[in-house]
Amino acid sequence: MSTVKKSMITAINIALCVVLPMAFHAIENGGRIFSPMHIPVLLCGLICGWPYGLLTGIAGPLLSSLFTGMPPMAILPQMMVELATYGVVAGLMMEYVHTGKVFADLYISLITALIAGRVVAGLTGALIFSRGSITMASWVTSYFVTAFPGIVLHLAVIPPIVYMLMKANLIPNRYPSQNIAAE
Repeated sequence: MSTVKKSMITAINIALCVVLPMAFHAIENGGRIFSPMHIPVLLCGLICGWPYGLLTGIAGPLLSSLFTGMPPMAILPQMMVELATYGVVAGLMMEYVHTGKVFADLYISLITALIAGRVVAGLTGALIFSRGSITMASWVTSYFVTAFPGIVLHLAVIPPIVYMLMKANLIPNRYPSQNIAAE
């Protein structure tokens, strides 16, 4: 895929980082529960690779905060670290995981990125941003229990979106010898 196409996909995903949370915030605590900004960051990492996922993970929340006030400036740095980790890990995993099955690659990469981002966010919160005020129980509650519907949403929609983009020939087929378009 060309650099221009990757840049365009990245720009669209950064824009989605601003728009999606606005839609989800119509639901009480929708942003915290469903983590809508994570979707475009993960998509960008999976589709375009780690450098573009990193850019989306940093620029998306920053622009969203500047334009809409979400996320609030108080949590913006920690969220940028978390989302940047999602983008980087998703991209790196897609680069190095090759099972021969598109969905297996997508789910392995996505689950690894979701875990890595949450661990990095917890560590940076505990060691840097909220030093001494984050307990293991509060971390598990906020990043796994409260966010469980969002985790399910991410696992349910992200791999099929990437697969459909491949099937529509909008992004390169991961395994060209397996003719996805014919399925």
